[in-house]
Amino acid sequence: MKHHSQSQKKELRSAAKSLSEALLCLQTAAEVKQFLEDLCTPAEIEAMVDRWRVAQLLDQGYSYRDIREMTKVSVTTTGRVARYIEMGTGGYRTALERLGSKKP
Repeated sequence: MKHHSQSQKKELRSAAKSLSEALLCLQTAAEVKQFLEDLCTPAEIEAMVDRWRVAQLLDQGYSYRDIREMTKVSVTTTGRVARYIEMGTGGYRTALERLGSKKP
């Protein structure tokens, strides 16, 4: 990550809030997809999709090894996602709960 001055950090917090509000104003999955395709590189989208898929599989009770075999995502990334599900800010958990957990 880049190093920022205090004034830049304040501007970045404001920009992050604006980004969250922009996502919130979108009304359909198609609109979100279009926005993300304009905002992110294909590699960034792929990384987010991989992390979300890992979160869903962890929530369904799959092992790290199973997830690696199913997704080709590294065990390191799977561990990072698992850590954020358990000790993050609650974003993964909120989305998983609202979409409905589908345990096998």
